[in-house]
Amino acid sequence: MGRRPSIDRDQVLAIADQIVADRGAAALTIDAVAKAAGISKGGVQSCFGTKEAMISALLDRWVNDYADDLNAALEGVGEVSPERRIAAHVAIALDENADSSARSAALVAGLIQTPDHLGSVQSWYAERFADLLEGGASARALRIALLATEGAVLLRHFGLAKLDGEQWETLRADIEALVDGTAKN
Repeated sequence: MGRRPSIDRDQVLAIADQIVADRGAAALTIDAVAKAAGISKGGVQSCFGTKEAMISALLDRWVNDYADDLNAALEGVGEVSPERRIAAHVAIALDENADSSARSAALVAGLIQTPDHLGSVQSWYAERFADLLEGGASARALRIALLATEGAVLLRHFGLAKLDGEQWETLRADIEALVDGTAKN
């Protein structure tokens, strides 16, 4: 008897991630992942068990990728103030060349439909707002910058706002000015 070929879970997850980025969360099925990966549905199920577990793995991957990006952006900064944290978030989320925001927008759309995963997304946002819900004008500007960033990403990646590169950069500059203004207060 020959050895059963092993399936690379990370590679299957990358394919699932690409399906979400290209076609949206609704297109993410075990069958679609199996076809794209060139393996059987049973092979995908052996990696994740269920579609919900695959979504959980995608969410974990996104959270870990974001944490890595955030840590890299804040490396060498010293004390991480709310202003620096939001500035780094804005830079990561509004990077026009990054496909992570498209993936995350599609994934969040799928997660909202799955109550078991909604709590994870709510916790992630609670962390973003933790230092921003109290305070004066500086905290208010940071809240607005965070909300504007998230709104811009969702509008753009759901195709609700068609912004060309120059318009996107203008929007980005406006949001960055909100954050920069808080550092001067």
